[in-house]
Amino acid sequence: MFKLVTQQCVLLTQEFDLIPEARKEILNRLAAYIIVNSEQQKPIQLMYVCTHNSRRSHFGQLWAHVAADYFGISNVTTYSGGTEATAFNPNAIQALQEVGFEITAVDSTLPNPHYMVRFGEGKQTTCFSKVFDHAVNPTTDFAAIMTCSDAEANCPFIPGVALRLATTYDDPKAFDGTPLQAEKYLERSTQIGRECLYVFSQVKSHLNQSQNHVSK
Repeated sequence: MFKLVTQQCVLLTQEFDLIPEARKEILNRLAAYIIVNSEQQKPIQLMYVCTHNSRRSHFGQLWAHVAADYFGISNVTTYSGGTEATAFNPNAIQALQEVGFEITAVDSTLPNPHYMVRFGEGKQTTCFSKVFDHAVNPTTDFAAIMTCSDAEANCPFIPGVALRLATTYDDPKAFDGTPLQAEKYLERSTQIGRECLYVFSQVKSHLNQSQNHVSK
């Protein structure tokens, strides 16, 4: 993992006390889902959903990928989608680059470019805006994490979902074109990163305890 990304993970894992207890209860449900699938050696598929699949859902997809890698949880694949396709927002890209992600457009001439996102040597994924039922996304046995209230309200049914959670976040889009733009995008990325790391820290703790119990 790249040094800056690792440093950010270390910092955020020291800030779990900033997450409200009511919020942790929701996140613990996601951790429990991951634990069950991990113990059963089943694929863990997490899809982060917001209306335009341009900001918060990409933050979720990428930070969940990083968090799984950071805590050594295998068999995890992360996805994102929306109720409509737009484009991966440049301000969101900039916020991720600030903490060490390397993001390169595969073809910047397209209105909805595909981006190669790297957070370490050999650690990469592709991001682009898409609807939640796009062909690259899972159709069965996955968790849908709703990152905005619009997506939660406008997507009452997602076929094939095994778990649906509403972990809504304020939209940094509200600060586009203002002096607070960069700060608010980084703030939202940081919040989502912190919560993804919290989820996987709970998974790691539980799996370690189970292994210790078996070894005794």
